[in-house]
Amino acid sequence: MAKKARRRRFGWVRKLPSGRHQASYLGPDGRRHAAPYTFDSATSADRWLVQVETTILRREWFDPERASVQLRDYADTWIEQRPGLRPSTRALYRRLLDRYISPTIGTAQLSAIDTPMVRKWRSELLGDGVSESMAARAYRLLRAVLMTAATEDKMIPRNPCQIRGAGVENPEERPVLSLAEVFDLADHMKHPRYRALILLSVFGTLRWGEVTALRIRDLATDGSWVRVAGALVELRSKGLVCGPPKARASLRTNALPNAIRPAIVEHLAKYVQASQDAWVFTGERGNPIRSGNRNLLTGWKDAVTAIGRSGLHFHDLRHTGNTLAAQTYVSTKNLMARMGQDSSRAALIYQHASRQVDQTIAEKLSTLIDGMTGAAKHRGDEDDNGPTSVLVPAD
Repeated sequence: MAKKARRRRFGWVRKLPSGRHQASYLGPDGRRHAAPYTFDSATSADRWLVQVETTILRREWFDPERASVQLRDYADTWIEQRPGLRPSTRALYRRLLDRYISPTIGTAQLSAIDTPMVRKWRSELLGDGVSESMAARAYRLLRAVLMTAATEDKMIPRNPCQIRGAGVENPEERPVLSLAEVFDLADHMKHPRYRALILLSVFGTLRWGEVTALRIRDLATDGSWVRVAGALVELRSKGLVCGPPKARASLRTNALPNAIRPAIVEHLAKYVQASQDAWVFTGERGNPIRSGNRNLLTGWKDAVTAIGRSGLHFHDLRHTGNTLAAQTYVSTKNLMARMGQDSSRAALIYQHASRQVDQTIAEKLSTLIDGMTGAAKHRGDEDDNGPTSVLVPAD
């Protein structure tokens, strides 16, 4: 039988039959509220009540009963009701929730989640072999969910995700192909129908979902431009789904260089049906290309091996195109538009100084210096020796 609650200056503490202690208090709403968990000692319960009293005095108190919902239930609703999510992003969030959040801290009530709990959760993920990149994605999702609970729904006083650097990914530097390697890769594709796919992905700076979603109306008949109007994503339950591209800025039209236009025109003539709705890139049966297309994967593997780039991923083609575009010395704004990025962060990454660019700058500086010193030397010669030409008076 539980002992009678011990009255304090603020709140009550009572010892339970289990030997643990329960704390409760009278809230600003006039109702009595109990702590969401019990304590191993009366001192710990007293300490918790002091913290609650402080939040009340600071007018930071929130009704704990509203935050009694379990994290996994709140997060599931958050994902379902989040506006503007692409199908692939929504599917990614659900995978992160199901694999890395729900099995560990998913049953915790929102009110019980604090920074030490989040820190322990992340540490255990990494200790179980989860990659830093995946742990960072899971942390960012958790942070976004709890930010909504704190700032919009007013269910918790603050976001407990306060671990510096936990949401930062540090991916390895991806390879960049030279111009010669790009055309060499395209020529080594086993089936000629995929040659234009390689060239367009690089020089149009297109994502996989964007290039595979192209229809004939999205390409100029002379191959001079490409328009991104949507993206294909592959969902487990629905298969291929055509939806909006990754960001609003991804809706764009990019001009294509003259060098690849004949390849685009040839592809349209050989492999694309004469219909504005026809897919530009298909498998041999005429269906849109799936990421697991066996013929494409086999041809890709053989081609990258042939050019000595075995670790190359398809996304590295866009990475190469972005890098090449940045080396043309365009402005950040123009580079953002071509890449289809809302933020300048990605564009600035591609504008970092490369050896080639740095050498060009050095050569131009040398030319300026040579011109300056040459002019100074010429003035010095005139001062020391007088004019180099002499006017001869006429007879």
